[in-house]
Amino acid sequence: MVKERARPEPENGQDSSNASSLVVYNDDVNTFDHVIETLIDVCKHDQLQAEQCTMIIHHRGKCAVKSGCKESLEVLSEKIRERDITAKVE
Repeated sequence: MVKERARPEPENGQDSSNASSLVVYNDDVNTFDHVIETLIDVCKHDQLQAEQCTMIIHHRGKCAVKSGCKESLEVLSEKIRERDITAKVE
């Protein structure tokens, strides 16, 4: 049985009841380097965090890479999708 990871903590002291998650999905097209670079550029992850999220995406099929208010995550989701990576806000 695989345990699901808890939803990431919201940023900037936001109320977690209103927090959404930005989820990135695995595919058979994008390279690890491309996904890592995207998480660093778009989500402002550091190298290690981007690598860890990318491994989770690869092994579990998806990963909540950022949390926060839905409006700001929609902007990030669009930037990720512009790089041909599947992402959505949940």
